[in-house]
Amino acid sequence: MDADVIVVGAGLAGLVAAHELTSRGRRVALVDQENAANLGGQAFWSFGGLFLVDSPEQRRLGIKDSFDLAWSDWRGSAGFDRLDDEDTWAVRWARAYVEFAAGEKRSWLNGHGITFLPTVGWAERGDLTAHGHGNTVPRFHIAWGTGTGVVEPFVRYAKQAARDGLLTFHHRHRVDELVMQDGSARGARGTVLAEDSSPRGVASSRDAVGEFELTAQAVVVTSGGIGANHDIIRRYWPERLGTPPREMVTGVPAHVDGRMLDISAEAGVRLVNRDRMWHYTEGLQNWDPIWPGHGIRILPGPSSMWFDALGRRLPEPYLPGYDTLGTLKHLRTTEDIAGYDHSWFILTQKIIEKEFALSGSEQNPDITAKDRAGFLKERILGKGAPGPVDAFLRKGADFVTASSVEQLVEKMNELTDKPLLDAAGIKRQIEARDLQIANPYAKDAQVQGIRNARRYIGDRLGRVATPHRILDPAAGPLIGVKLHILTRKTLGGIQTDLDSRALGTDGKPVEGLYAAGEVAGFGGGGVHGYNALEGTFLGGCLFSGRAAGRAAAKQTA
Repeated sequence: MDADVIVVGAGLAGLVAAHELTSRGRRVALVDQENAANLGGQAFWSFGGLFLVDSPEQRRLGIKDSFDLAWSDWRGSAGFDRLDDEDTWAVRWARAYVEFAAGEKRSWLNGHGITFLPTVGWAERGDLTAHGHGNTVPRFHIAWGTGTGVVEPFVRYAKQAARDGLLTFHHRHRVDELVMQDGSARGARGTVLAEDSSPRGVASSRDAVGEFELTAQAVVVTSGGIGANHDIIRRYWPERLGTPPREMVTGVPAHVDGRMLDISAEAGVRLVNRDRMWHYTEGLQNWDPIWPGHGIRILPGPSSMWFDALGRRLPEPYLPGYDTLGTLKHLRTTEDIAGYDHSWFILTQKIIEKEFALSGSEQNPDITAKDRAGFLKERILGKGAPGPVDAFLRKGADFVTASSVEQLVEKMNELTDKPLLDAAGIKRQIEARDLQIANPYAKDAQVQGIRNARRYIGDRLGRVATPHRILDPAAGPLIGVKLHILTRKTLGGIQTDLDSRALGTDGKPVEGLYAAGEVAGFGGGGVHGYNALEGTFLGGCLFSGRAAGRAAAKQTA
């Protein structure tokens, strides 16, 4: 055989699985359709957020968290409703993952040299119910180094294993078929693609120059999700989310194409929860794109006012940073706006300076470079918007600024095919909101949320602007931001047991076949259920990749 185990996909889950295998002496063939510059895959580009429960960082900030609270939040968000079928293993994975996040996860990461910013972010604040979706407390721990830093130790391990003769890289090898023998996975065959020296993330050639076949005792599929394949996204777009947008920006490189899902199904595995997916509503066109249709997500603080395409303020809980899929559903199912693919933020210079962060390693150079002094200077003590945010404000196609609502709306209307916004109507809504700022009490849910956020020291210091009137000239100028739907994550996929063994259509493990990461719905075919609590994607790759590597090592002992 060519190896003990073949790992299909050199993203984070694949690298973690390969490390678990090679550290136990197994020979690994690591197969990927991209070149060596793309080791780490999609995770390299991420912000590096990781979901942790009752961490030292939380405790230092006065956050009281527990497994019970986190598990309640997870179940309320996931909404598992296929417990006798597609969610059978997903719910077990979910509990195991929350136990990991509340226990071993932080020390395990620390053992790999991964450490965290001292502040903890409060992502997905939820649907404003105790039993429903959302994080009750801040749990979004950002790794020093962002996603690049999370990937780095596992890239280093893979290169060292290659030098030691335990790992062989097969770059530019696209798997087209899993080799099955008597119902067992025994290899992979496919197309050798022409050499391509394109930089990381840039779409590469698909010219074929040959064929290959590799054999092994086991195969681990870690090929990622569907985020760059808009055709697959539209094919499985669920009716509960209305109609898919005609136009979307793409939050992942072109190689995140979802091909291995159907290829795995042809080999006899069971795919579940394909109607569950995670796309953001705060996407921007990247003014400096790397891949086709490159979109960037705003990680918003709670103060920007959110308007639909017709200029109506979104109702709660569809507030910035609260309920991603709830907001998506509102925008795609409300009859008179479902035909439009955009919405709007209106905010002030004071808000953008404090509250706007952009997702992605390349949009956070201070954190990616682990520049602690630079982070403190720019994010906490600095004046003005962070450099990457300011670049979007100056160069981004979706940003307009003005000194008055009338001027702002005129510029916003220039960004759409026809003028849809009425300045007088928008001004009335802003004025009504501004009246709520006059005292510490308010009936406006968003203003209540702002004041609630500022009770948390992490938000007050570096994430939430001091409450002020949007129309206060001292806070200006006014800023309008056109928001697009940004594709990102697959929440369903290959159904697996807790050892990451791929299950067949009969519900039994397919001998020798494993799956981990996004292609497996991050474990069990859908560990997140219908909603993610954020900081759970990288962690899902780490946890399921670790399980797959350990189980495959045991099988091939």
